[in-house]
Amino acid sequence: MIKDLNLREGQEDLRIVEHLDSSSLPESVQQMISLASTPEEQDIILMATLAAASACVPNLYFAYGPTGKKYYANLQCFILAAAASGKGIANQALEMVRVIDEQYPMLIAGDSTLPAFYKAMEQQDGCGYMHESEGSVITDIWKSSAANYNTVLRKAAEHEPISRNRVKGASEIKSPRLSMLLTGTFGQYKALVPSVENGYFSRLLTVVIRGTNGFDKRYVSSKGGQSVIPKIVGQRLLRTYEALMNGGEREWSLTDAQKERLGEHLETEYGTLIGLLGDNFHSAVVRMAVQIERMAMILTAMRIQNTEYRIQTESDSELMNEKILCADEDYETAEMIGNKMLLHMAAAYRMIDGDAQDVVPEIKPLDQRKVLFDQLKPEYKLQELITEAKSQGISRATVIRWNDAWQEQGMVSKIEYGHYRKAC
Repeated sequence: MIKDLNLREGQEDLRIVEHLDSSSLPESVQQMISLASTPEEQDIILMATLAAASACVPNLYFAYGPTGKKYYANLQCFILAAAASGKGIANQALEMVRVIDEQYPMLIAGDSTLPAFYKAMEQQDGCGYMHESEGSVITDIWKSSAANYNTVLRKAAEHEPISRNRVKGASEIKSPRLSMLLTGTFGQYKALVPSVENGYFSRLLTVVIRGTNGFDKRYVSSKGGQSVIPKIVGQRLLRTYEALMNGGEREWSLTDAQKERLGEHLETEYGTLIGLLGDNFHSAVVRMAVQIERMAMILTAMRIQNTEYRIQTESDSELMNEKILCADEDYETAEMIGNKMLLHMAAAYRMIDGDAQDVVPEIKPLDQRKVLFDQLKPEYKLQELITEAKSQGISRATVIRWNDAWQEQGMVSKIEYGHYRKAC
C-alpha cells in the first residue's frame, strides 16, 4: 500500500512485477516477462508490453465519469533510465507489434518532424504506435518543437481532436488513438515534460529505473538468434486485433464492486500522496483512475481468444450491446500496477521539481512534511508538533498549514481542540 512505502529507500520500493501474482497474468504477458533477467528488466518489459499491446486493441472502450466520455486502450509511457540499465529489453515489445504492422500499418517513427507525424496519423485514421528506444533521436527532433509535440501527445492521450491549419490546407484528427513507448534519460524526459504543472506530466506513465546492471554473460555465451516469444505473442495479438476490428465498437466495463473499490483508492490511499507532495500532484492521482481502467481493459483483451471473452460479429446482433466485464484478477493486477506507477511518477515529480541534471537523478527524499508526519505519535497535541517542527527549522505558520492539510486529506482527525489522532 502507498501509505506503507518509504521512497527514500530506493529502487526496491518501486518494483512492480515482484508484487504481482504472476500466475494471474495473461499467458502472453507471462511469456514476455520471462525474457527478463533482473527485477528492473521485468518492470520494463511489463510496461513496454502493456503500452505496445494497447495499440492492438481497436474498438474496445470504456465510459468514464458522469459524462460517459469514451476512453480507448491507448497508453503512453516513458521509461526513464540510465545507459546499461536494461531498458533495451523494451524493444522486444516492438517486435510483437511488427507482426501486426506487416498487415495493418500502425508504426509511427519517433524520428519524425511534427508535419510528418501528423501525416502518418492521418493516413492511419488517427491510430498508431510510436516506439523509440534512443532518446537522443526524439530529443534532436524535439529541440525546436517540443512544446508542440507536448500538446499533440497530451490531446492524443485524451482522444481530443487535433487540428492544424497551414497554407496548403487544414486538417483534423477527430479522435486520435496513439500508443507510445519511449526510453531515455532524465534530460530527454524533461524536454517533453518541462514542469510538474505541465498537463502532459499526469497523462504520461513514467517508469523510473535507477542504477545499471552487472555484465550479463549470456551476451557472449548465447548461440544467437532472436527470441521467438515476441513473434508468438504478436500472432496472438494479430488474431485479437482482427476480431476486434471486425466486431465493431464494443464497451468494456469494471463491475460495480470494482468501480467502488477504485473510488475508495482515490479517496484514501492516493489521497496520501496528494497530502505529501502537494496539489500539483492531484491531476496525476485523478488520471491514474483512467490508466488503471485502460490497463485492466488491455489485460482483458489479451485473453480475447479464450471462450469467455469471445468477440461477437455484427451478425450476433443481440449480443453486440452487451458489455464485456472485467475479471477480478485483471482489475487487481491493474490496481497494483497503478499503485506502483503513482510512486514512479512521484519520483519523477520530485526530479522535475528539483531541477536535477543527472542522467537519472537520485530520488529526492520526501520533503519535511513527510519526515515530520512519520515522527508523529498515534495521538499528538498541536503544540507538541509545533515544538518539534521548530527544532527542525519549520515555522509555526507552516506546520499549522500542514496539519490543516493532513486533516483535510483524512490523514489525521481532530479529537478535540489542539488534540489529534493519526489515521490508521
